Amino acid sequence: EPFPVKLIAVLKNSVASTCRIWNLYGPAETTLVATYHVIALTPEMRNIPIGRLLPGYQCVIVDEFSQPVTVGEVGELLVGGVGVFAGYLGRNDLTDKALVDINGQLFYRTGDLVRLDNDGLLYYVGRKDHQIKLRGQRLEPGEIERCVLEASSLITSCVVVKWGDDHLVAYVQSDEISEKELRKHCESHLPSYMVPSLFTVLKQLPLNANGKVDRQLLPTPDFSTLLSSSSSDVNYDQSAEPNNELEARIHSLWCELLGLTRIPTTASIFSVGGHSLLLMQLYHRYKTMFDFDTQTLTMAQLFKHASIVDHARLLAQSLNVEEYRREQWLPLSITQGRLSFAQERIFLDEQVRLMSKDKNVYAVPLVYRLSCVLSRLSISRLRRALHSLVTKHSILRTKISTDTNGDLIQTVLA
Repeated sequence: EPFPVKLIAVLKNSVASTCRIWNLYGPAETTLVATYHVIALTPEMRNIPIGRLLPGYQCVIVDEFSQPVTVGEVGELLVGGVGVFAGYLGRNDLTDKALVDINGQLFYRTGDLVRLDNDGLLYYVGRKDHQIKLRGQRLEPGEIERCVLEASSLITSCVVVKWGDDHLVAYVQSDEISEKELRKHCESHLPSYMVPSLFTVLKQLPLNANGKVDRQLLPTPDFSTLLSSSSSDVNYDQSAEPNNELEARIHSLWCELLGLTRIPTTASIFSVGGHSLLLMQLYHRYKTMFDFDTQTLTMAQLFKHASIVDHARLLAQSLNVEEYRREQWLPLSITQGRLSFAQERIFLDEQVRLMSKDKNVYAVPLVYRLSCVLSRLSISRLRRALHSLVTKHSILRTKISTDTNGDLIQTVLA
């Protein structure tokens, strides 16, 4: 089980000040304890690490393809060493699934998702079998659950599950907490794609015989409240209705894509069930409907200003530009210019989905071992070959930045 930060305060009030609090981790298959960490609570601490390996143990963190992950990435923890069990008695089928041979040593597949930080500390993220894939993006419910628990001391438990293809639902155990408070907290601490579509507050979450939350008994969420909650936030008066033909056309398009009949024009698309991929789809529909210049309206602007009123204003500004920029043939010697539409889309998608600065999905570190059969490897020739490759293909030495107007530009380095 993860170690909640709230539990530390409870323990500190229950034990002598000289006592040290340890966080120990390990499945029964690794003889109970495989990692340890002495907890030193600091004000900015949000997660308690499971720490480092005990002497005699080794670990490997792998992705879904059983390939080692890099620092900061989430993967399944494999534990090897002196405490790993030999197998399940009389169940060779389970043993074959649980144990894996790596370079002649047995490792146990824990099924636990962890990440390693730059200090060499392991952090428990959640269970592999609870991992969610939403709109092509893998999510860790444990991260969202921890964020919800931090919203208020009145929350005693939380479970995040996926409903259908497009919705995350957070079930919260509390006596006094509003969905509005929970949403506001999550929106300020999580990327938009990780904020649950719906928060369901219960006095008691259903438990199974082992005292764990029984996900099969969780009540079916009422998605009709998505629109009603958005309407109540703006009191759904006449100001929330389309005021002109442009807003009406945008409102109709939103209703079509979201499967709704009525949407407040001042509500954010993310508060009525929208997400980043749907917003990209919306951008392409706008382009078809209004035939605007992509240089005058970008997806980044739609993300930042995400209501019907905002989109109508941005489209009006784009359509009222008297002289559109024309596509021009650029000389091969040019070293700086705006990003192409495809580059902007990829860059923006990365910013939305991967907010952490520790991750860069398009930088894939690889290590190759080179060997020569008939002669020695010439380092100088290899260096010249790599240099020629980078010189020939300018994209390999191109950086992306923003100019003084906030537009994305690419610059070829010398």
